[in-house]
Amino acid sequence: LSGYLHWDQLAHAQDWLLFEKNIGAYVCIDEVALSRGELYTILTNKAAHGGKGSIIAIIKGTDVCTVSSVLLRLSRRRRYQVREITLDMAPNMEQIARSCFPAAKRVTDRFHVQKLSYEAVQEMRVKARWEALDEESTQIAYAKACDRIYHAPVFSNGDTRKQLLARSIYLLYKKESLWTQSQRERADILFKE
Repeated sequence: LSGYLHWDQLAHAQDWLLFEKNIGAYVCIDEVALSRGELYTILTNKAAHGGKGSIIAIIKGTDVCTVSSVLLRLSRRRRYQVREITLDMAPNMEQIARSCFPAAKRVTDRFHVQKLSYEAVQEMRVKARWEALDEESTQIAYAKACDRIYHAPVFSNGDTRKQLLARSIYLLYKKESLWTQSQRERADILFKE
């Protein structure tokens, strides 16, 4: 009834599917785990916004040779029609995009760029916190040697240096417009220091 037994992609559907008519000027390529952790490479048309006609290709695996050999089945005319391909920073996706869509401008998706920048900022915050902890330990040892009690300096918001660095983790992930008043005060001190 459905025509499944006469489907032109039935013989290879377990390994790959191609829907050449869905190709457009702006496409995305990424890997996804569809079932039981198996990775698939998916090529989609951005203009379809995830709706009908989005999927251009689904290919089992992420190997450059495997994926490229399937995508090269798309007509040369259609592949050269692609002006821009959005991808993550995985080297295999870069190679696939370069070889299968040579005329397309390759664009790294913003989520991966944001993630890298967040990680870099957090790495700096953690490093500064360790330095503050080391400095405080040195000051405590010095005070103890001098038979005094150590009192950590406190900022205008009531945080010590190590508290400031520990408590700023969430504000560094948020947009400034979403900060609470206390996060705004903490940010002012953090960036000044």
